[in-house]
Amino acid sequence: MKANLNLGNISNIKIQIHWTFFFLIVWIVFEELNRGGTTASVLFNIALVFAVFCCVVLHELGHALTAKRFGIGTKSITLLPIGGIASLDKIPEDPKQELLVAIAGPLVNIIIAIFLYFLIPIQDFTNKNLGEALEYLSNFSLKNFLLYLFIVNVAMFVFNLIPAFPMDGGRVFRALLALKINRVKATQIAANVGQFIAVLFLLFGLLFNPFLIFIALIIFLGAYGENKYVQSMMLLKNHTVNEAMLKNITTLHPENTVSDVVDILLSGSETNFVVVNKNGAIEGILYHDDIIKNSKNRSVPVKELMTKSFKTIQFNSDLPSAYRAITSEKRPFIPVMNNNKLEGAIDLNNLNEFIMLRAKMEY
Repeated sequence: MKANLNLGNISNIKIQIHWTFFFLIVWIVFEELNRGGTTASVLFNIALVFAVFCCVVLHELGHALTAKRFGIGTKSITLLPIGGIASLDKIPEDPKQELLVAIAGPLVNIIIAIFLYFLIPIQDFTNKNLGEALEYLSNFSLKNFLLYLFIVNVAMFVFNLIPAFPMDGGRVFRALLALKINRVKATQIAANVGQFIAVLFLLFGLLFNPFLIFIALIIFLGAYGENKYVQSMMLLKNHTVNEAMLKNITTLHPENTVSDVVDILLSGSETNFVVVNKNGAIEGILYHDDIIKNSKNRSVPVKELMTKSFKTIQFNSDLPSAYRAITSEKRPFIPVMNNNKLEGAIDLNNLNEFIMLRAKMEY
């Protein structure tokens, strides 16, 4: 089963929905029927959920299209039961750009809310007493549908501006700090604030709503991961691939067998291998998991198991770019080229060792 269902493309951005989203629909139906709801109430609530998630898509498009203005692409927008995620290629390092990208999403929600405010007669609700208001809201009418959508967009605007890094509000906070201090220090402060808010969410979740516990964990781990990422990128800055790459690598030929590879694997520490032809040109890459998976078939040639679709990187490329390229790969191992000549390879383990060494030297 695929994890995501593709819904289409907007401005070359893939819109997809995670399969767990359908659990939300099932849960809503179950809860409504459990409360004695009718077919009309079930359909009303399902329609409202889909309308809300249309607003979530627009929110994420706000981020994505603003980032596009600064030359930053977005691979996809994924809808989850807890909201949406825009997979930007990177976060802008310029604080002014990050501020605009971060605030764009919540601004979309407030624009939708303003539009709905003038579209529906809000005073019909605000002029009523509590009993009349509750009775008014119990009707499954278009007015109520739009009113609920208005309330949700206002709530999304407010919630997303909570300075809980790496949420939108936390990124706005980091960007504002980075206008005055360096980005690493700004990230540390924003991450600490985000983790403090995550602890508050955790406490409220334990007392009132277990769903807040899940949000707290996402914020806490997200803040920690983003802080580490920014620190790593700073340590890699002004360094090139040839400083961190694996230089003495073992290359394979297409005619080598699994038996040959297993012998090499057991006699050294290398796990992934570049496959080259007689002229030294790269034919493919043989990954560790493919070796293990086919270790019983010792006579099978490498050319039948190697992956022919792969990326390469130039040995004089900057390490921050290499780090982003490697961490975006499912198999973080990339051959390093000097023009058309194989110079070595770089993987995540070696990059992390380089980062640790740089950290010891810096601190």
